[in-house]
Amino acid sequence: MSTHKSLHYLTQASIHAILIFGAFIMLLPFLWMVSTSLKSPTEVLAFPPKFIPQKKLYYLAEDGTSSQVIEVLEETPETLTVRLMGSSVGGMAPQTLPRTSFTERRFLWDNYVKAWNTVDFPRYYLNTIFVALTVMFAVLFTSSIAAYAFARMHFFGRDNLFMLFLSMMMVPMPVYLVPTYLILSWFHWIDTYYALIVPWMAHVFSIFLLRQHFKTIPKDLYDAAVMDGCTHWTFLWKIVMPLSKSVLVTVALFSIIGSWNSFMWPLIVTHRDELRVLQVGLSYFSQENGTKHELLMAASTFCIAPLLVLFFLAQKQIIASFARSGLKD
Repeated sequence: MSTHKSLHYLTQASIHAILIFGAFIMLLPFLWMVSTSLKSPTEVLAFPPKFIPQKKLYYLAEDGTSSQVIEVLEETPETLTVRLMGSSVGGMAPQTLPRTSFTERRFLWDNYVKAWNTVDFPRYYLNTIFVALTVMFAVLFTSSIAAYAFARMHFFGRDNLFMLFLSMMMVPMPVYLVPTYLILSWFHWIDTYYALIVPWMAHVFSIFLLRQHFKTIPKDLYDAAVMDGCTHWTFLWKIVMPLSKSVLVTVALFSIIGSWNSFMWPLIVTHRDELRVLQVGLSYFSQENGTKHELLMAASTFCIAPLLVLFFLAQKQIIASFARSGLKD
């Protein structure tokens, strides 16, 4: 018995070690993003790269601006000879200055302030939140009624039509990009909120997920509801929907993530800056004349932070939705 328990504990410890290692591998890109956002431009491009930002010396000019130290050429107990970036102190020319002129800083939190002020992120946040919430409510409505029809109602060609819906998931976005753009142009919806919202008001995967869950609801509930005078519509909204909260939360979360991370479509259908969304704003830091990696990572961090918080709040509902739906007929 003792040997059996020891083997069981060893197995459990091995499983937990593998899971912890996998979690660390998945978190590594996020940790690198945050680390890069706190580095200076030269440290971002340094080789070999360092995961944790190192201490950097900064010269504080009389006008209150700061110039980054590019290279320390010579140092004594009283002075430092350095190359500085910044016209206020002579550009790239070597400067010999007293140590009291320098301050040591490891984490450059002002990168976040610079990134926020470089682009109109408050406006982009409002646009993204508005589009994401509008699309989410539309997807919940359209997916619910479509999933209920495929799960509970019987009509000619139901299964074939559902398979046709599923086949649309295999069509990549570039295939229908031009036709959709032409249709929206015909409606004069280009460069409006309609172009950002209407094409995404229905989502095939959400229909599939809800259908799989609706099929697990006992038919006896429907029979009892019909005897009490319920129609399909009443049964859907008063019985099925309250029993599907976890799946609806998952659908809502997937919809928000999709809208939040959308880049190609908003870039194509919007031209005015006041209609831009967050992902389009991030592209500002990657231009043809170079990429501002530290600002891009800082902006990416505060753009993705709401999604991380939302995911942690809803992770239990996501797990429950997949466990209940079973993803099977």
